[in-house]
Amino acid sequence: MSERVQLRQARRLVIKIGSALLTNDGKGLDVASLGLWVDQIVALIQDGVEVVLVSSGSVAEGMSRLGWSARPQQLHELQAAAAVGQMGLVQTWEAQFKRHGIHAAQILLTHDDLSDRKRYLNGRSTLRALLDFGVVPIVNENDTVVTDEIRFGDNDTLGALVANLIEADGLIILTDQLGLFDKDPRKHQDARLVAERKAGDRELDVMAGGGAGALGRGGMQTKVRAARLAARSGAFTVIVGGRIEGVITRLRQGDVIGTLLLPEQGRVAARKQWLASHLQTRGKLTLDDGAVRVLCLGGRSLLPVGVKGVVGQFRRGEMVSCIDTGGREVARGLINYDADEARAIAGQSSDRIVGVLGYISDEEMIHRDNLVIV
Repeated sequence: MSERVQLRQARRLVIKIGSALLTNDGKGLDVASLGLWVDQIVALIQDGVEVVLVSSGSVAEGMSRLGWSARPQQLHELQAAAAVGQMGLVQTWEAQFKRHGIHAAQILLTHDDLSDRKRYLNGRSTLRALLDFGVVPIVNENDTVVTDEIRFGDNDTLGALVANLIEADGLIILTDQLGLFDKDPRKHQDARLVAERKAGDRELDVMAGGGAGALGRGGMQTKVRAARLAARSGAFTVIVGGRIEGVITRLRQGDVIGTLLLPEQGRVAARKQWLASHLQTRGKLTLDDGAVRVLCLGGRSLLPVGVKGVVGQFRRGEMVSCIDTGGREVARGLINYDADEARAIAGQSSDRIVGVLGYISDEEMIHRDNLVIV
């Protein structure tokens, strides 16, 4: 299908692999399969694709190491299993990438890390830096400290949020199912694999388990929800069987395997719409005529030198309004500095930021990717 060309053109991907695959249905880490996936991920990297890996499996691996046959019910026992299992999980990933001379990095996140704007931006900066260094980030939920119940499928959501975080082109979810079927294939011989749909299609809810007789096992509901989250920043999602031979390579080649769920809009348009939907701003930046012209006509980032005044109290990553000298709003965006920092560097060239603040977070006051003209 023509839309599959997106997989060949993608330059940044998040790949999420579920526990059932990684632990061979709970029997301990499937090192051989990990090695095959790594070989395919390395081929992507050599083709110029940046990859972030979201890896489940810490609880299952911990249970295997501790000799537990049944998943515990107590939260502290689940957290203990995660702590033990995370050791083996990250060591195995590291060893497999090391065969190819590639470094891996462990990133443990909670949903709170991605809901707090300052921590969100710090996490994004770290992930982008690792990708710039050619390192593969291995992301997992920090199960040892979460206070909510550890639920199956959480890492589907985490994968989508990471795709939003790094503005990935796509999210690939490797699972123990071949993809999403229009009905439960265990009960209906005429069940067909859904090859392609829009992520917002409400029929997907019924197929994933929203109605009687639908496929409700295998965490398909969380995967559809993840696809919708990823679509908010314009990313596509593929739900596909991780045991398919050469699955990642075949997807890259455009083979019609698994289920491709598409965003309603392209990546840039979706992100701009998301920014424009932030109705509440925390402060105002008054821009000189040159900065207004560059923003509105040139599609450039806002630099500190173009800022004449700063009003309000805000934190890094919060939404601010950009106004011209006549008080008319011309743009709004997510600012890279706290209010006091912004006031200190307003009117300064970017090479003066370190001299004024003693450090630099970003050369731009607001990056063009986080800016929308109003």
